[in-house]
Amino acid sequence: MNWAQLTELIKTKQSFLCVGLDSEIDKIPAHLRNTEDPVFEFNRSIIDATLPFTVAYKPNLAFYESRGIEGLNSLKKTMDYLENFRTECFTIADAKRGDIGNTSSQYARAFFSKAASGFDFDAVTVAPYMGEDSVSPFLAFEGKWVVLLALTSNKGAFNFQLNEDTSGTALFENVLKTSQSWGSKNNLMFVVGATRAEMLEKVREIAPEHFLLVPGVGAQGGSLSEVARYGLNKDCGLLVNASRSIIFASTGTDFASKAAEEAKKMQEEMSLILRNAGIVS
Repeated sequence: MNWAQLTELIKTKQSFLCVGLDSEIDKIPAHLRNTEDPVFEFNRSIIDATLPFTVAYKPNLAFYESRGIEGLNSLKKTMDYLENFRTECFTIADAKRGDIGNTSSQYARAFFSKAASGFDFDAVTVAPYMGEDSVSPFLAFEGKWVVLLALTSNKGAFNFQLNEDTSGTALFENVLKTSQSWGSKNNLMFVVGATRAEMLEKVREIAPEHFLLVPGVGAQGGSLSEVARYGLNKDCGLLVNASRSIIFASTGTDFASKAAEEAKKMQEEMSLILRNAGIVS
């Protein structure tokens, strides 16, 4: 899915919601535990319930890799199921990879080459610490996206990301400035945490046209209205992720309908934001 297609999808659904499939097996509703693959059954129900309100899905690899082959099988089934909705949603592997060039090439194949690995994500999250040669192998895949970590919402972000050099430029600002020469708005997004909403203004000064993936709305306490206030551009340019607040809105037999309710609430708020900004009518 390219930039134009993703932007059009946002306008069609009047939504910039990304649902995080952080499907922790210990939180799966009890009535699914005896099925052949509880995580896949859970994911499939969540997808069916939230697809009308959602433009992207983001499985976090930790919740699948931690279960070994069984977990990867659940992920594979989930991605195969999402293939049925290829034009209706964007897919992000939340993997936070990044290594020396030849290793990054293999990571890129793992997420982007269906012939090699069986997976065909639209995008993968990548850590920028090792620099251009660790990121460029992902950008070499035509039609695929890198979602580069820029400014995260965790407490440890203060350890490095906000540190300033002698010119007063923060590390995250240098990441944004430097990386834009590696890719373009058509294949490079940035992660900016919602609990850093006021910093989105600075991010937009540096990267006015790129998509921003914004986690932290919902269970982590980020404000959607604040994210939109500082981060929205003329085409929207946002994917706002919510995970636990949607997928675990209920742990009962009504988990899917409750997830749909939460996703719909966010979509309705997003629709109003887009209309007020003149992005949709």
